[in-house]
Amino acid sequence: MLWLAIHVPELPLQVFTRGLADAGTPIGVVDTGRRARILAANAAARAQGVFAGQALSAAQAMAPALQLQPRQAGRENALLAELACWAGRFTPRISLAPPDAVLLEIGASLRLFGGMDAIGKQVLDGLARLGIAARIACAPTPQAAGWFAACGQAPAPGGDWHQALDGLPLSVLGSPDGANATPAATCPAPVLELLHDLGARSIGAVRALPAAGLARRQAQAASLLIARARGERPDPRRWFEPPARFSHELALPAPTHHSEALLFAARRLFASLADWLQARHAAIDHCRLSLVHEGCGDTPLDLILGQPSSDEGHLALIARERLATSPLPSEVCALRLEAAHPLAQPPLAGDLFGALGQGRSEAARLLDRLRARLGDGAVRRLERVADHRPEAAWRVCGEAAGTPPDPARGRATASSPASLGRRPLWLLPEPRAIDPRQYTLLGDAERIESGWWDDGDIRRDYYLARRGDDSLCWIFHDLAPPGGWFLQGCFG
Repeated sequence: MLWLAIHVPELPLQVFTRGLADAGTPIGVVDTGRRARILAANAAARAQGVFAGQALSAAQAMAPALQLQPRQAGRENALLAELACWAGRFTPRISLAPPDAVLLEIGASLRLFGGMDAIGKQVLDGLARLGIAARIACAPTPQAAGWFAACGQAPAPGGDWHQALDGLPLSVLGSPDGANATPAATCPAPVLELLHDLGARSIGAVRALPAAGLARRQAQAASLLIARARGERPDPRRWFEPPARFSHELALPAPTHHSEALLFAARRLFASLADWLQARHAAIDHCRLSLVHEGCGDTPLDLILGQPSSDEGHLALIARERLATSPLPSEVCALRLEAAHPLAQPPLAGDLFGALGQGRSEAARLLDRLRARLGDGAVRRLERVADHRPEAAWRVCGEAAGTPPDPARGRATASSPASLGRRPLWLLPEPRAIDPRQYTLLGDAERIESGWWDDGDIRRDYYLARRGDDSLCWIFHDLAPPGGWFLQGCFG
C-alpha cells in the first residue's frame, strides 16, 4: 500500500483566506478561549508584527486594519470533508485525519495517473485551484505519511523511509493524526515531557530507549505510535463515504457586495464541484449558488445549463452574468454551492484533431450566457414540426414558447430533405398578395395539399420566382377559391 497525506497547515486561517482575492489584506483568527489570543495570521498580518499566541490587544495595536475572525471548527471540518470529496478523483480509498489532514491510499492509482510524481503534481495543482495551500507526502503507512506531510520532510524517492522517519522531530508524536482524532492517536503531554527530559529529540532517539523502561514510566503510548508508523502494528482507518449530493460553503473574510470578489470565491467552489463530478463520471444541467447574508437570509442564483456539463469555466461565466443582473439586499458573508442531481456522462472520445462537437459546445455556451443575462423566457429556439405546410412546419420552443403542438399534427410525415424543394429561411408572418406579372417563374410547381384534419386545409402550387430587382422569392398560386397569387418568403 502507498498512502498520500494532504496536510493543511493553519487550517483555521485557510477557511477564510481561500476566498480572499486581495492577498494584502491582514487577517487573523482568534482563539475564543478564556483569554482571547491570535491563533493564526496570514502573511500580510505577520508582516505587520502579528503572530500566533499574541494577545488580541497587542495584535490590534500592531495592525489597526487587522480583520479578525473567530475560529469556526465546524467550517474546518466541512473544508476537510470538501477536500475528501475532491480527492475522490484520484482514488476512492480516502480517510479523514482531523484536525488538518486527509489521507489517500493511491497504490492502485499510480499507473492511471503516470506514477507518484505525476499524481503528486496533479494534487498540488488541484489544491491551488481550490485556494488551499497544503503539504503532501507519501509513505507505506498512513501514520508515517501524515507525519512526513506535517513536518514537510517527505522521504527521498527510492530512499529508506524508515531512516527518514527516525529523523522526524519528537513533536510529531503530539500531532493529532487518526480516524477520529481521539487522544489515543497522540502521546499525552506528560509523556512528551518525560521523553524530552530523557534527552530524546527525534523518533529515532525514542526508539533507542529501552521499551521496558518506557512501559514502567507509562510511556508505552509513544512506542505504540511509532510501531504503527513503521508498519509493525496494524493501523486500520475508517474510509470516508462521500455524500450523494454536492453541498459546500465558503466563508468570506469580510462581507462584500462586489461581484468580482464574489466571483473569485465562487470559482473555488466551482473547481471543487468539477472534480467531484469528474470522480463520478457525471455532469450537471443546473446547480444553485446561494449568497449568504448576515441576518437577512440568502439570495439564490440558479445556474441553468442548456446541456449537461462539468466545466468549471463555463459555470463561472454563467455565474458572472447572474451576479451582474441580481440585486443584493445586503453584503454577502459566505457562498454556498449545491448540486443535487448529477447526471451520468461517459467520457467522450474526440476525433483525430480533438475537435469533436466543438461547434455545438460553443453554441450551447452562448445560449447559456444569453439566458443568464436576459432571463430564461427571453431566449427561444425553433423546432421543426412534421408538417408540409410552411406556416405549420416549425414552432417556437422554450419556457415561453407557449403550448405544444396538437398531437394530431404528428400524423403528418415530414419529407426527407432530399425530396423537399428549395425553402427560404425568411418567411413572411402572413402571405402577401402580389401581381404575378412582376415575377418570373423558375422551374416547375411544387404542390402542397394538406391540413384537412385541423381546419387548416390548403391547396397551393409553389414556385421559385425572381422579382424585377433580381431577388429570389418563394410564391404560390392558391388553388382554393377565390384563388390568387401570394408571396410566402424571400431568399437571403
